[in-house]
Amino acid sequence: MQKTTKKSIRMRALLRTTALIGLMAIAACSQEDNDQNYTSTELSKQTKNVEALEREETTSNAQKEHKVKKTAGLVLEDSMPLSAMPAPSVAPAIAPGYDNAIAPLPEVAPEIDRENYLHLADNPVHLTQEDPVSTFSIDVDTGGYSNVRRFLEDGALPREDAVRIEELVNYFSYDYPLPEDQAQPFKVFTEVAPTPWNAETKLIHIGIKAFDIPAEDRPAANLVFLVDISGSMHAQNKLPLLKSSLRLMVDKMTEKDRISLVTYAGSTRVVLPATPGNEKAKIRAAIEALSSGGSTNGGAGIKLAYAEAQKELIEGGINRILLATDGDVNVGTVDFDALKDMVERKRKGGVSLTTLGFGTGNYNDHLLEQLADAGNGNHAYIDGLSEARKVLVEEMSSTLLTVAKDVKIQVEFNPTVVAEYRLIGYENRVLNREDFNNDKVDAGEIGAGHTVTALYEVALVGSEGKQLDPLRYGTKKGNSDTALEKGFSAGDELAYVKVRYKAPDGDKSKLLAYPIEVAEMKTANEKTDDHFRFSAAVAAFGQILKGGKYTGDMTMEDVHKLARSGLGEDPFGYRREFLGLVDLASSMDVATR
Repeated sequence: MQKTTKKSIRMRALLRTTALIGLMAIAACSQEDNDQNYTSTELSKQTKNVEALEREETTSNAQKEHKVKKTAGLVLEDSMPLSAMPAPSVAPAIAPGYDNAIAPLPEVAPEIDRENYLHLADNPVHLTQEDPVSTFSIDVDTGGYSNVRRFLEDGALPREDAVRIEELVNYFSYDYPLPEDQAQPFKVFTEVAPTPWNAETKLIHIGIKAFDIPAEDRPAANLVFLVDISGSMHAQNKLPLLKSSLRLMVDKMTEKDRISLVTYAGSTRVVLPATPGNEKAKIRAAIEALSSGGSTNGGAGIKLAYAEAQKELIEGGINRILLATDGDVNVGTVDFDALKDMVERKRKGGVSLTTLGFGTGNYNDHLLEQLADAGNGNHAYIDGLSEARKVLVEEMSSTLLTVAKDVKIQVEFNPTVVAEYRLIGYENRVLNREDFNNDKVDAGEIGAGHTVTALYEVALVGSEGKQLDPLRYGTKKGNSDTALEKGFSAGDELAYVKVRYKAPDGDKSKLLAYPIEVAEMKTANEKTDDHFRFSAAVAAFGQILKGGKYTGDMTMEDVHKLARSGLGEDPFGYRREFLGLVDLASSMDVATR
């Protein structure tokens, strides 16, 4: 015991000496401020380490025969004689070749932002006399909204290319009238009123709501969870959040459903073959065991997932792959077009693809949004567990069950009444006029209970809202002869809306058509429905975030006021949350971005 005490005293003395030498070395370097690398904070930490070691030494070390202690770069071993101890590894007062300077600490490189977004210019203003027909595919993706929310809640304005206005508007459900029966999957609603950001133009609101199906009537589902477990997925908002999200969905599965789990990193494997949905413990255990590491061979993962889905294909049921990833593909098939072509070929086998985006820094929005489009599916960005619950639990039927596919909208504007028009959003969904009647041209899908909203800003003939100069040699006076032949006056109709769609398992499209009467135009926004005002506010919000090319003097404060007037029923609080996002954007300098 006495021997141990003497040894402890000697060790403490040596440690104090070591700390003193370090202090003297730092003092010697203080003459050159630019080369000084040890701060008073670092010296304090070193001293605290010494004091901590002294306290530790006072405890009994008889429990371990070989105990190693480290402090200030010095290694001490209880079983080592004092004479055999190495010299203290502190910085010398004079470093040969370094002009009496201590080597600088390595700098930590800032994280590189590699997020990828497709750049698309805003839809232009069209002169109705030259181009009276507008055609586009519907879009039920919502990833753009939750991604914009992530930017704002992180204290930054979103990139302009990250703002897809149609996805912001369609994030919210609207109380449009439903079809009388399921023989027709949806009904079209229209409303026209003054544009909130330009009193000289009108805003045409076109809404579609698909019929919903009770959870107990949902068809059996064959689902393949395709999970990216590469090294880029290690962050808390990636694989850990992904696992929690999938567990929420598993809780809603039944014995008639089949769940498979496929993973990919540098290689791919089937972690869980098709398993009945009521074997929840087994499915949860497979999800919980996932860990990240390695490169990202997304192409191989997609191929394996489709192969697994085909093994358990349910005729008349739901057959879908849920790809969960940050979209960072770096080995195997990495070409964007090649991946998209692969998915387009695979969808012909009756299996759809939904993409769930996660994370920041390397998030590939462009790839995931386009893969979902090619795979007859939808795209969501999961920025938190509440969004996972919305997409995978509350809106499960909309996410999984398609009630109509290849849905296209075509609007013909009456040049006698409408001088100009522009479609707000849907830039990457615009189709050629002839594509509307061509059933071989792919378009968007709509799920059970989904709502789709499209907005056009139009300038009427004779109004001050026109942005284009009239044609010097323009002589067309409208199509009054055609109108009379069809039984209406040329001035009666503002536009004619046509919708084409196919049944989920059909190849031939069906047509719906609805005229928009001039007499239906409302003179003030106060007379419009809640969904008109709220969707207009969301559209204005998105346009201002993208630079406000067409929104004039409208501010975020104006957006907040308009949205609040159209809150209506908000059972889940999503619309009130939007008000908070508007306030966040308002607090940032949007106008000078």
